[in-house]
This record gives sequence, structure tokens and C-alpha cells, in this order.
Amino acid sequence: MKPVLTPMTMDDRESVMDIFNYYIENSFAAYPEKKLPNEFFDMLMNACQGYPSVAVRDESGEVIGFGMLRAYNPFPAFIRTAEITYFIRPGFTGQGIGKKLLDDLCDKGRKKGITNILASISSLNEGSLRFHLKHGFAECGRFKGIVQKQGKTFDVVYCQMTL
Repeated sequence: MKPVLTPMTMDDRESVMDIFNYYIENSFAAYPEKKLPNEFFDMLMNACQGYPSVAVRDESGEVIGFGMLRAYNPFPAFIRTAEITYFIRPGFTGQGIGKKLLDDLCDKGRKKGITNILASISSLNEGSLRFHLKHGFAECGRFKGIVQKQGKTFDVVYCQMTL
């Protein structure tokens, strides 16, 4: 399969939210405890305004993943630092799509003047931690025991990549 990356648009709302809600309901990769309404997509689009956002599509045009950069902090002193978020539909992970998405967001971030990308990762999401460390991120901080979801308490691990 050859995934196609396109700018994320309002037309991607339902597909993106289906993917995000899967991870909310079935994992510790997304922090909310309960499924979010499709209107949450508006907040995502607002958060990444002025930054790259991407929908990943299969050959038929179906959204199989999404990713975005957004401001890490609204103060101008942090203008060159962005936070990354991305999720791949189950069944499509482990096929190089995440790497392609990461590379695309990094390239677009560089063109915007971003020099640092941060990733906030659940300590229970070992696959994501391995992925980030394998692809140029380094662990730079850990907030111990600050998340409670499904009766479990876990850490938030921050990883950083310098572009």
C-alpha cells in the first residue's frame, strides 16, 4: 500500500475522530477516558492553525491516520517549538506510515521555522516510546503519576527532537 498524505480538512472530521476515539476507548495512548464528540475536531483544527496538519489516506481515499503540529506554548519566546500529535488506524501500524507521517511533519515544520518538536507520550504506550526513540527523539522529561485512566495511574513522558 502506498499511503497519500494530504492537508487535513474539515471533511476529515468523522474519520479523524473515529481513529482518535478508538485510542481513547482501547488504549492509554490518548488521555481522555471517554469518547469525544466529532465537534472536538474543531478544537484540534484550531490548535494546529498556522501549523502543518496531515490526513493519511489509502488508495481508495479513506483516512487511515492523521497528524499535526501545534504550538507548545502561546508565548512568542516558544515560536520555534511545536508539539506533535499523530495516530494511525489500527491494522495499519507497523507499515512505515508513522515514519512517513513524522518525516512529512518534520519537513513542513522546518519550513515554518520550527527547530524543536516535543511529543507527550503515555508511559503505558511502550510502542510509541520505542517508535519515537528509534526515530530521532530523546526522552527529556517525565511527569510521574500525573494521569489516571481506567483505574491506572501512569506517567507522561516528554520526548524531544531537534530539527
